[in-house]
Amino acid sequence: GKSSAAPCAKPGEGPEPQGSRRDCLEKMTNGTFLVTRDEDIAKVEVAVLCLIFFLALTGNLCVLLAVHTTRHKHSRMYFFMKHLSIADLVVAIFQVLPQLIWDITFRFYGPDYLCRLVKYLQVVGMFASTYMLLLMSLDRCLAICQPLRSLHRRSDRLSVLLTWMVCLLFSIPQLQIFSMRNVDHGGIDCWATFIQPWGPKAYITWITLTVYIIPVLVLSICYGLISFKIWQNVKLKTIHDTSLNLTSSNSHGGTLSRVSSIKLISKAKIRTVKMTFIIVLAFIMCWTPFFIVQMWIVWDENPRSTWDQHLYLPFIITTLLASLNSCCNPWIYMLFTGHLFHDLLQRFLCCSSRYLKSRQGCDLSVSKKSNSSTFVLSLRSSSQRSFTQPSSA
Repeated sequence: GKSSAAPCAKPGEGPEPQGSRRDCLEKMTNGTFLVTRDEDIAKVEVAVLCLIFFLALTGNLCVLLAVHTTRHKHSRMYFFMKHLSIADLVVAIFQVLPQLIWDITFRFYGPDYLCRLVKYLQVVGMFASTYMLLLMSLDRCLAICQPLRSLHRRSDRLSVLLTWMVCLLFSIPQLQIFSMRNVDHGGIDCWATFIQPWGPKAYITWITLTVYIIPVLVLSICYGLISFKIWQNVKLKTIHDTSLNLTSSNSHGGTLSRVSSIKLISKAKIRTVKMTFIIVLAFIMCWTPFFIVQMWIVWDENPRSTWDQHLYLPFIITTLLASLNSCCNPWIYMLFTGHLFHDLLQRFLCCSSRYLKSRQGCDLSVSKKSNSSTFVLSLRSSSQRSFTQPSSA
């Protein structure tokens, strides 16, 4: 019952719209909900979440450090990469890490406000990673389809700020849905409460539309337009190259340099488009199974006991796959902008060598000072003895 949007609901309050990460065995005892889990599956889940958290944290921190130290850090593409990495860090710290701790402890140990805050921030990360990717794709679409447009840095910052505000706003329902509730004899946990009978269906459908379906439709339109524009560009270049070959003897120098310059710029833009397209594919592959299972759970009319048995393991797998998306993007960045990480590694090695050299120089100077002090001390000791001790003669 610890997924991002909603866990198993208490009997009598509706179906479990997000299934459960625990093996929810329902028995009513004095109005409480008895819950157990498969410990072997839980151990595997904890191990996978540890790996995902480590990769997401280190990978995205490296991206932020690499973008911050590069000479082209004010590039619009790097600007959006930075904020997508920040969104993935939010997923890692506020979604994957609480989920990991929760799976280890089995119960949510904390006050009611912390329960609501954790569930709120989990969905903030989900919205942010999706909408930052959407913003990056829209930027690439405009860069390809309208290359002569003039966008100031201020408008980019404003669009990112508005995106973060929308993510914070869309996540507010989590604060009302989740609270600390009785789940067994004397035990309490962080669970969801929905208005019946339409509450779970409405909420999960809304999450699916705003986080997955609508963004995927917009992304499809963007890359459809990009593909059409690139096809047009290739066609025009082919025609231009053909005419250029016919007239190359007359104007060889200046025209060829201009054409090669145009091709170079186009290749640079196409490379960034390829990168964002691969990021979008990774997003779709990681999140599609998750939302299919979510919608299946809330819209399935069969009793909960049937889908609880059949969808428990698929739910865990799809949830882990969705969390995996937060650690995929740094590897995609490395594939298409490997020079960023190469430059970061070079700077790290350079700084390390400088530090070692300065440390050795410091040790050497200290050693010289120590030897000098010892020599002076020995002279002073000898002089002191000569003044205080009687002469043997």
